[in-house]
Amino acid sequence: MNTLISKQMELNRIKGKIAFISGASSGIGKAVAEKLAQMGVNLILCARRAEVLAELKAKLEKEHAVEVITLAFDVRNYQEVAKNIQSLPEKWRQIDILINNAGLAIGLQHLYTYAIEDIDQMIDTNIKGFTYIANSVIPLMIATDKVGTIVNVGSVAGEIAYPNGSIYCATKFAVKALSDAMRIELMDKKLKVTTVKPGLVETNFSKVRFKGDEQKAENVYKGITPLYAEDIADTITYIVNLPDKVQITDITVTPLHQSDAIHVYKLAN
Repeated sequence: MNTLISKQMELNRIKGKIAFISGASSGIGKAVAEKLAQMGVNLILCARRAEVLAELKAKLEKEHAVEVITLAFDVRNYQEVAKNIQSLPEKWRQIDILINNAGLAIGLQHLYTYAIEDIDQMIDTNIKGFTYIANSVIPLMIATDKVGTIVNVGSVAGEIAYPNGSIYCATKFAVKALSDAMRIELMDKKLKVTTVKPGLVETNFSKVRFKGDEQKAENVYKGITPLYAEDIADTITYIVNLPDKVQITDITVTPLHQSDAIHVYKLAN
């Protein structure tokens, strides 16, 4: 049985397919792009920083002989999202895989002390931007009439709220609700929907949350070996490479010493 499972996992079912990745310029999105390129997947990479996307495109095309196109826009702007996606050439509209990944946290403080601009940025990116991408890409996936996979990147913060993280937690609860409803709505289509909920992952996430304060960002991961973007990318690659009949609806991925968004065991320094 172990040999059969091993052979099943070695199969590459996604070579030559097209994946759309939002938030692809760094962190989990970039790591997923690299893993899928290794599998021979052609990529549509989306983020705000055009120059970073261009560098990643050149690297992936050179190293993995895949085709890559880039779309530079802000997911918070529906007009930009719709315009860029609607402008895709016919070949690139045949999307097999959607990685709805763009998201961020800003600040770690009481709800009533949050700056309104920080609240708006989290809600506009994590909920509205998430929805804008889904609404623009899913019709293209349905139109292909092929089995496809949507991976919505949530968080353990979408399962249990923690103090000083109210807004971010609320947005990730929303992602979970949107993803679950999406799965039900697409039952009669050929699309699978998975919510991937990472725990502590050391990327630029905490640097963004603390607005560039590297000391505060480093303290988040002290006393524990966190996950890295590549660990979540491995999980996502496994999910999208499953047989057509297999759907993983929901998966939580944490480091060894984390049980949920609140309970983390850290060694003393």
